[in-house]
Amino acid sequence: MGVLGFSHFNIRAPKLLLEEVKTFYLDIIGLTEGFRPDAPIHGYWLYLGKLPVLHLMEWSDVSQPPKFERGYLDHIAFSCDGLEDFIAKLKNLDVSYTRRDFDLDSVVFTQLEVIDPVGNGVELNFSQ
Repeated sequence: MGVLGFSHFNIRAPKLLLEEVKTFYLDIIGLTEGFRPDAPIHGYWLYLGKLPVLHLMEWSDVSQPPKFERGYLDHIAFSCDGLEDFIAKLKNLDVSYTRRDFDLDSVVFTQLEVIDPVGNGVELNFSQ
């Protein structure tokens, strides 16, 4: 018995903010919108290839925001390619980022860090 793989992560937000989150992950990160089963709550499934890795759900009770005590998501990370093109896209879309270059025991990679519209860190890792 053990963990077999990653399934998805979920973000809940009020409808207007949810649309910003969706746009961020589509336009900046490069996920695609795909099939989502019928559900009583408004939302989207965003895909990485054939995998629905991000589930977005509307938090309709704006007067009662989600409790942050449920957990503290620091960041999510994606393996990427096309470092220079990605940097150009971030600059073109006026998205702030931090760049860090690593050389750890002959493993060389670059990490770009951005923040999504709800404050989650998004790490973009580029092997060299």
